[in-house]
Amino acid sequence: TTCKHDIWIQVISSLIMKTQFLFLQSIFTVLFIILNRGVNMEKPLRVEDVIPQGRKHYDNTIPPRYNGSFPAMVYFHVTILSIDSFDENSMNFVVDTFLAQTWKDERLTFPKNMTTHNRILPVSWLEYMWRPDAIFKNSKKVGIGRMTVPNHFILLYKDRSILYSAKLTLFLSCTMNFKYYPHDTQHCKITVESLSYTTDKVVFLWDPYLPVAIDRKVIAEGTPQLQFVKSHTRDCTQMYAKGNFTCLEVIFTFRRRLGYYLLYTYTPTCLVVIMSWISFWIRPDAIPARITVGVTSLLTLSTQLSNSEYSLPPVSYVRAVDLFMLGCSVFVFLSLMEYAIINIVIDGETQDDRPWLQIVEERSDFRADDREFQELNGYSDILGQNYHRNSDGTQKCNSKAMKKAKSIDVLSRLLFPLGFFLLNVVYWLFLLK
Repeated sequence: TTCKHDIWIQVISSLIMKTQFLFLQSIFTVLFIILNRGVNMEKPLRVEDVIPQGRKHYDNTIPPRYNGSFPAMVYFHVTILSIDSFDENSMNFVVDTFLAQTWKDERLTFPKNMTTHNRILPVSWLEYMWRPDAIFKNSKKVGIGRMTVPNHFILLYKDRSILYSAKLTLFLSCTMNFKYYPHDTQHCKITVESLSYTTDKVVFLWDPYLPVAIDRKVIAEGTPQLQFVKSHTRDCTQMYAKGNFTCLEVIFTFRRRLGYYLLYTYTPTCLVVIMSWISFWIRPDAIPARITVGVTSLLTLSTQLSNSEYSLPPVSYVRAVDLFMLGCSVFVFLSLMEYAIINIVIDGETQDDRPWLQIVEERSDFRADDREFQELNGYSDILGQNYHRNSDGTQKCNSKAMKKAKSIDVLSRLLFPLGFFLLNVVYWLFLLK
């Protein structure tokens, strides 16, 4: 009995020791976690944590010195999200973009208790720090996204570099040249320039790794009117009266899509010209029909020309489409002139061969059964058909003028299509070249 009692005492003592050990281990673990968190815990930042000298000693109007000397370097990166709303009449277009600016300000500090290599700062702190005074030189309006939150942020890196990025909607002007319209190629740009700092204080540079990124949809689809071709960047630093001001440009090249104009301008215009040639197959004596075809064709062409100018601003130079429409109008006008020449030929021939015309006009009471008048000067049935009695007693129709008229029509059937074909060959080869 004594042995059993000793054994139970030993078992209970062992359990108590193990329990105490586990309890102490748990306490040390909790203390370790708490202490570790306390060391690595990131406290809420204050402006004074980033500007240790205090806002009173930090002048946010003076650019930071790069390696201890001016000028400060500001790197730009542009991401194009969309390009649309091209308006040829007002020469505007709209761009949605992310604009990123990066610069280094050695006057700032990165808090030592930060565990990451960068930290997002409140955007309102930009009021206390220096930032580039970049403006969009060719903009008419700039909007910053605010759905669902203001679309801009600022990052501070350990090396005291600052990244400021914002999503912007830019309403930009673009000087367009319509000399080759609708086969034109337009070059539109985004121009970023310093407002107040000359190049001895601040210099804008494109990001050396990726200055411009363009969404694949923009590259593949472009806009309904224009096809995206390429983009390139350049330095556009310009001299003003106060000195050189740093400037950067990204230039977009667009080529106009021809599908719409082939369907609604060129094809209808060519059909109108071809329609005017129908008069060459109409009898020369069908005056109303031939005149109607020519005049209708001219009026239709004038309407086509007005429609082609509807969406364009008035310009002082001749456009490619104007030359084409002018050439088509000349062909339609010449088809009318061709019929005028035919009438001159017919009138000239019949006036020489019809000495009886004056007699017929004087005798308005002429009757078809007037035998005596019918035999006058060897003519017969002069009001019905122009017959002439030859010396041998036979009659023939005075068709000499009609034959000349028909020969002119036959020649026109060949020359007009050939000339119009050559006009198109020269026009399209010149523009494609």
